[in-house]
Amino acid sequence: MAKRELLYRGHTVEELQKKPIEDISRLLTSRARRTMRRGFDEQQVKLLERVAKARREGQKKPLRTHCRDMVILPDMVGLRFAVYNGRDFVDVEVTGEMIGKYLGEFALNRKPIKHGSPGVGATRSSMFVPIK
Repeated sequence: MAKRELLYRGHTVEELQKKPIEDISRLLTSRARRTMRRGFDEQQVKLLERVAKARREGQKKPLRTHCRDMVILPDMVGLRFAVYNGRDFVDVEVTGEMIGKYLGEFALNRKPIKHGSPGVGATRSSMFVPIK
C-alpha cells in the first residue's frame, strides 16, 4: 500500500517550504497568524536563523531552545528541537502534523498527577481497616 502524503490545508510540506512566510501565515490558524503578523521577537528570529543554518548543514543533533512560543513553520519539519520545560530540555521531533502549533505544546511543563491510595485516617471508613 502506498504511503499517504501529508497535506496541510491542501498543500504538501514541500510546497509550503517553497512559499514565502506571508503566504504560509494566511494558511495558519488565527492565533498563529496574529503572532506572525505582530512580528517575531529577537529570540524567535535567532531560532529561525539557527533553523536555516541547521537545514543547510544537515545537522543531526537537536537545536536547544527556551523559545516555547515559536510557531512551527514548514521549514522546521524534519528537525529535532530540545525545548526547555522549566526544569530540563525535552526532545521534540517536528513532523508535518505539527505545522501551525507551538513548540511549547510538545514539551509539557507539568507532570500528570498520579494519586495513590488514601492513607489511614483519611476517611471515616478507614478507622476499621486493619493496619499491616
